[in-house]
Amino acid sequence: MSTNNNRLRTWTEQRTIQIPQLFFQFYKELNIEDEEALIVVHLLAFHIEGNEFPTPDDLMSRLTMPSDAISSRLQRLMQKGFLEITRDVDASGKIYEKYSVYPLWERIMQIIEMQEQKKSATTLRQEEGELFRLFEEEMGRLLSPLELEKIGSWLDEDKHSPALIKEALKEAVFAGKLSIRYIDRILLEWKKKNIATPQAAQKQSEQFREKQSFNRPPARTTQQETQSTNKVAFYNWLEERE
Repeated sequence: MSTNNNRLRTWTEQRTIQIPQLFFQFYKELNIEDEEALIVVHLLAFHIEGNEFPTPDDLMSRLTMPSDAISSRLQRLMQKGFLEITRDVDASGKIYEKYSVYPLWERIMQIIEMQEQKKSATTLRQEEGELFRLFEEEMGRLLSPLELEKIGSWLDEDKHSPALIKEALKEAVFAGKLSIRYIDRILLEWKKKNIATPQAAQKQSEQFREKQSFNRPPARTTQQETQSTNKVAFYNWLEERE
């Protein structure tokens, strides 16, 4: 029992070979064959052990593939751009060669970035579709070709986010001036003030209304005047001076 425990301790105290989970996730998508993937894993293991340039014979000592098959697959990994031989200098100034799988990690990151871009583009299309639907819902009608074109220019040319355009639409609804021209003026003024997020737009509008409320004269006694002074102030964007 003591011998077995000693063996178990030896196994568990072995250095762990770190293999990025992303490698297992994407190597098939990169058209890396299983045997080529296994060679990559062994190259990483040799690297951890201090052998950065194992020979085909070194690899054959741990694989069931013959030396010529290993050499062929190493060459194929380099031809595919996943593996390269680089040079480095040791502590004594001696130049030595080593295998580098850095190109492989770069290719995997490219796939991840492309997937993220595709996901972002899909999300953006969904947000834009929701934006057009929201405009039609608020206006109670279908948008005209010119209105569709203008909203498209806000997105494509002015680079306003759908969320910011929604905030401008909300501002126009609040002011009771629901028109593309009025919303365009709101977005123009926000752009001049470097307001690019819904949060910044809301803060600017709140600050204006707080200022208006502070400067509002005391309410009078007549019912009509009381109703007038109790109205919530809104910013008339069409009267904004250059």
